[in-house]
Amino acid sequence: DVDECAEATDDCHIDAICQNTPKSYKCICKPGYKGEGKQCEDIDECENDFYNGGCVHECINIPGNYRCTCYDGFMLAHDGHNCLDVDECQDNNGGCQQICVNTMGSYECQCKEGFFLSDNQHTCIHRSIEGMNCMNKDHGCAHICRETPKGGVACECRPGFELAKNQKDCKLTCNYGNGGCQHTCDDTDTGPVCGCHQKYALHSDGRTCIEKDEAAIESSEYNATSVADVDKRVKRRLLMETCAVNNGGCDRTCKDTATGVRCSCPVGFTLQPDGKTCKDIDECLVNNGGCDHFCRNTVGSFECSCQKGYKLLTDERTCQDIDECSFERTCDHTCINYPGSFECLCHKGYTLYGLTHCGDIDECSISNGSCDYGCLNTMGSYECVCPPGKKLHWNKKDCIEMVKCLPNAKPAPKAQLVCSKTGGIETCFLSCPSNTLFVPDSENSYTLSCGVPIQQGKAQQKRNTTLPSCSDSLAPPIKQKARFKIKDAKCHLRPRSKEKTKDSGKQAGLDNCQVTFVNLKCDSSKKKRRGRKSPSKEVSHITAEFEVEMKSEEVSDTCNTDCVRKRMEQKLQTAIKTLRKSINKQQFYIQFSGTEYEVAQKPAKATEGHEGCSTGQVLQDGKCVTCSTGTFYSGEHNQCIPCSPGTYQDTEGQLTCEPCPSNDGQGVAGARNVSECGGKFNLIIKGLRQCSPGHYSSDGFKPCRVCPLGTYQPEPGRTLCFPCGGGLVTKYEGAVSFQDCETK
Repeated sequence: DVDECAEATDDCHIDAICQNTPKSYKCICKPGYKGEGKQCEDIDECENDFYNGGCVHECINIPGNYRCTCYDGFMLAHDGHNCLDVDECQDNNGGCQQICVNTMGSYECQCKEGFFLSDNQHTCIHRSIEGMNCMNKDHGCAHICRETPKGGVACECRPGFELAKNQKDCKLTCNYGNGGCQHTCDDTDTGPVCGCHQKYALHSDGRTCIEKDEAAIESSEYNATSVADVDKRVKRRLLMETCAVNNGGCDRTCKDTATGVRCSCPVGFTLQPDGKTCKDIDECLVNNGGCDHFCRNTVGSFECSCQKGYKLLTDERTCQDIDECSFERTCDHTCINYPGSFECLCHKGYTLYGLTHCGDIDECSISNGSCDYGCLNTMGSYECVCPPGKKLHWNKKDCIEMVKCLPNAKPAPKAQLVCSKTGGIETCFLSCPSNTLFVPDSENSYTLSCGVPIQQGKAQQKRNTTLPSCSDSLAPPIKQKARFKIKDAKCHLRPRSKEKTKDSGKQAGLDNCQVTFVNLKCDSSKKKRRGRKSPSKEVSHITAEFEVEMKSEEVSDTCNTDCVRKRMEQKLQTAIKTLRKSINKQQFYIQFSGTEYEVAQKPAKATEGHEGCSTGQVLQDGKCVTCSTGTFYSGEHNQCIPCSPGTYQDTEGQLTCEPCPSNDGQGVAGARNVSECGGKFNLIIKGLRQCSPGHYSSDGFKPCRVCPLGTYQPEPGRTLCFPCGGGLVTKYEGAVSFQDCETK
């Protein structure tokens, strides 16, 4: 015979017991459950309101069992069902200062002569005879006395009592000490009426409940016709063991029968072979009590509990993982849930402190952020800065001398301001083929620069620019600054519609001005109209700075330098006048990567098709994400597009990619800085790779020199080595870590 129960190959329910039989097995539901064994469900012993599981007060159903509980002021009897009064006066005199009187389900404090009970119903106050107030011995209130503003008194009752019609006495209700009843209490007009559970009968005191056998004896004692029956019953009890004496020797419940006493045990206990003693059943020994994790045996029952990070389900047995990540603000940044636990992770540039919080890492505090000169900490990142006269190397850390031009590079295409006139309407285009920088300052303002200023001062650009080719220019350049105003428009750089772009091709040329550098700032602000109910008006201001380079080849015998300068100034002024007219009619556009953008738009128009994200950002998983380095934002397609070979982009959220110095269209797509340009630019950087850690060179590329003793360099492509400091030396040349510095 195969023992299916021992091998756990049976299909008995979790709340059933498997019993092996020859060639088979059978399933029997555990006590407290019903069913055929393969399906068992809990029996709700408390379901019958009349019987109430045998509980005289409250019955609580639990899986496979039930529990009886008592109201406040009562305690559970040994049979686990009946409720007995607690004598509160035995414990610290019930908290009473003087006299404590126990009652069924409660107690009362009283005072000696010459004192009366205070409002807290526990302490006693010495009586007074002066005036009609609560300190007077004859105030008349049964419980609480309150003085009224007019000098009289008002009576109140303790919780569970009601004020009588005479406004002085207090009537007891079932809400206080169960109305003085041992079992059940019902409120009536005349006061609480007591009742008993069906196994009990009401005592002649009208409050206490006694077992029905005892009630029969008691009633017969007052019935003269049944004296003979009483004698027979008394004789029988004297001759044999009876529950009236020492509970019949039973541990728990005792019942008189014709053959003597019969002992029984409550649920959760088993009767021992002596027929008297009750022993607790340890439910945890069989299948861990059906608990998923921990089972703890209790007197008459058991309890399931879970490991940390799990919660107990309503069946009081199954443990389910708590998903801490579903709670709001569990982690500052990213939350990962694990069975019984969770983990918080921080974004790059942040460090975890405690279990859930993320704090900014001050990279500048650790070896100056590996910056050559200055280090500026930002939230989640940092920037290296250089002194005047130097610029940041492409590795974003070293400072190198500012080179004004590259001898072998092709000239970078210049910005052009082209204006035309069709049907009496002026239209202007500013094309930006290289060295552009788009900075969205706020929701309604942005700054845009195009080209490289000849004399870089305060407005020095935030990133590397494509270096121009070396050609002679006459300094200083021609500079013009103009301010324009557009009514009823917001500063939003949005792509121009394709229909309008087609029409622009038919316009007659008016002016063409090649510009070295343009810095354009658009700012929107609401201007209040006069009058209370007038709506505020949207006004946009555009500030434009132009620089035009003077070339030596333009100077001739007929027109000297001053002559060329005046011509250029007049040409720029004429172009600005035309530009002003085109801006007033909202006919000014800027061109990036073949897409024309409107500088400012009317509020209703600004929201069309571009809800949510600003220029330079795209919608991803419901969030606005800025276009990363190596890509540019295409307004025509409303997406981030990788830079084509021969171009690069080292700044986020830009509208075009910069041409590589070689300008031959070779290299990799998506280049994130000049060093990734590839192609013929490798000739400019000597066609060699970066210096490895522990080495350096003037430009970060080979040929490289070894870091001398006393210095180290942990990063590739650097132009210097860091000194150990304090006169310390390294174990060898070419050290790659501060740990290589030897202490004296």
